[in-house]
Amino acid sequence: MQLLPAVDVLGTDAVRLERGDYDRVLFRLPLEPFVARVAATAPAMIHLVDLEGARDGRLRPEVVELAARAADPIALQVSGGLRSVTAARAALAAGAARVVVGTALWAGPGALTDFVTALGDRLVAALDVRDGRLAVRGWTTSALGLDEALDACVGAGVTRLHVTAIERDGTLAGPDLALYERVCARGLAVVAAGGVRDDRDLAALEAVGCEAAVMGMGLLARLGVELE
Repeated sequence: MQLLPAVDVLGTDAVRLERGDYDRVLFRLPLEPFVARVAATAPAMIHLVDLEGARDGRLRPEVVELAARAADPIALQVSGGLRSVTAARAALAAGAARVVVGTALWAGPGALTDFVTALGDRLVAALDVRDGRLAVRGWTTSALGLDEALDACVGAGVTRLHVTAIERDGTLAGPDLALYERVCARGLAVVAAGGVRDDRDLAALEAVGCEAAVMGMGLLARLGVELE
């Protein structure tokens, strides 16, 4: 079971939002020293989320480059603003080891297959879930149901999913184990995010079949970061 510390970015600051609300910032610190501090804990990988890129729909390669330098030699899993295969490739070129893509996978009938064909196992398909439906474009709820999205991912040959329980994000309320058990039953590698607090949550997620878990608020507690 892998623990992936989450570093969310607005501007050039590391931040943490509560439940995906851009107006509810729980902490804010300069990005580079914070990434270096996280990397010093020697995680398998750091999960970098450009919240500004996710909201505005554009990749900021300079942010990826900055974080990659600060994290070295720890690898980055990067998301936010990756709305095309070209942008995903640019993120990899800027220093990402793999990329998490959500909104763009559902842009058209062939989009998901195009990403899988172009990126292979360096693609992680993001399924951000609220009330049983996918959320896209900065966590705005869509009409696409979870099971429909899972069927599409399996059919297209996706190898890894990044599944976020939005209502648990930034809450320290514990992971939505029922959601992850449902997703893991499809046989894909699953990275869980949302509400992960401690080693007991990690063990519970491993028990339902998750490969890894992202820790945001729980990480801040471990690092002794004070919230606003």
